[in-house]
Amino acid sequence: MTDTATLAGPEPATLADALRVAGAPGFDRWQDQIRRTGGCFDPIHLQGATVTRDAASGQVLHSYSTDTEPGGRLRVACGNRRVSRCPSCAWTYAGDTYHLIRAGLTGDPAKGTPFTVRDHPRVFATLTAPSFGPVHNRPGTRPCRCGTRHRDDAPELGTPLDPDRYDYPGAVLWNNHASELWRYFTIYLRREIARRAGLTQKEAREQSKISFGKVAEYQKRGAVHFHAVIRFDGPEGPHTPPPAWATLDLLTDAIQAAAARVAVDVPAAGHQPARTLTWGTQLDIRPIKALGAGEEITEQAVASYVAKYATKAAETTGAADTPVHCRKCGGTGLSSRFPRPGTVLGQCSACHGTGTSGDLTGPEISDHARSLMATCITLQRSYPERALAPWAHMLGFRGHFSTKSRNYSTTLGALRQVRADYRAAQQRTALGLPDPDDHPEASTLTLAHWTYAGHGHTPGESWLAATIAKEIHLNREIAREHRSNDSDGWEVRA
Repeated sequence: MTDTATLAGPEPATLADALRVAGAPGFDRWQDQIRRTGGCFDPIHLQGATVTRDAASGQVLHSYSTDTEPGGRLRVACGNRRVSRCPSCAWTYAGDTYHLIRAGLTGDPAKGTPFTVRDHPRVFATLTAPSFGPVHNRPGTRPCRCGTRHRDDAPELGTPLDPDRYDYPGAVLWNNHASELWRYFTIYLRREIARRAGLTQKEAREQSKISFGKVAEYQKRGAVHFHAVIRFDGPEGPHTPPPAWATLDLLTDAIQAAAARVAVDVPAAGHQPARTLTWGTQLDIRPIKALGAGEEITEQAVASYVAKYATKAAETTGAADTPVHCRKCGGTGLSSRFPRPGTVLGQCSACHGTGTSGDLTGPEISDHARSLMATCITLQRSYPERALAPWAHMLGFRGHFSTKSRNYSTTLGALRQVRADYRAAQQRTALGLPDPDDHPEASTLTLAHWTYAGHGHTPGESWLAATIAKEIHLNREIAREHRSNDSDGWEVRA
């Protein structure tokens, strides 16, 4: 539910349901559950019980059952990374991404990187897609090709000047192969580094390592581009200094050469010609300076930027945020999900041959995004192995939005485990249970049984949860302002 709807008040039916929820027994406990999820918009419902016993004597130290919870269910956060689906959980995901990226820039021994990593050469590189046809844009102080000076929020920005001549198949196939373009880029980057250092690839690997953390972002035209932190390390990763030849200039030159070499061939299929996919010519490489060094691109700015876009997807371009292909036929529009070559098949009975679930007609979907999604559906038969239809809502892109190399810094899983351990310690203290670290002899055994019981809210619960989420967000903003001078503050507004 949007903030506008929250401010305007709920619909009569929603208000009636909210009053029912507020008047039901256990409402205070329901509120406590939602606050513990951070105001999650789509919580997971669990049913079950846990029993904690003393491992030696078998004495029950604590027991819990969802039978005493409102509706007999425990609600836990959905954990969705996308801000369009759950802003509360996306805020947590963005915060984890921020600390992961920042640890690889400033160093954080608790997260696996020493403070000396700040002295390693590192750049913030942006790799983009090539042109698939002229689009409306804001080229500096000049007017657009259409002769208009567009506003920053003009809806036509990123849309084709001539949709009939725009290469929609090329655009979605490029998105679909973007992860492979990145993989080849990392391969060629190591080769170009070795060439510039006058070493064999084996010698270069023995003397240095390349670490990176990247995030995918959609341009207004619907093409994916990658923002990446790329860092030179020593042979043992961030814990060793890079060799003397591993300079910032060498890294910059190698990135430019590697990006220019990448080419992914797509064979001809159906009515589509063979293509060779490459990176666009708009390659931006900027050195990253320490916070307060007087440079525009600082560690803090880079970490905040990457974290911000780790929670977004194709819905920022006007596309749908859920799959739009027909689930029965897989988007082929045929009566078989996996048609054999040369087999004549009838239309799918669910979608009547369209390959879509009918969600392409939504008013929130822009015309340009609708054309891109429709092209994904159309190309599904020509390139069945590329799964274009299932990823039509992503405009063909099927890769991970946030990735990193092994040695860059910590992992999202490790950050989540630290948070889980902290909460478990809080729970033990509240229940008076022994801490295994302080009392290794007082070991305990916990037996648990959980089952999935659904997800989400009723309309009234949804409105109340949105109100709680807004309150939590306001409290975070107030706290952020109070620690604005603290360099360790979490600055991204998800």
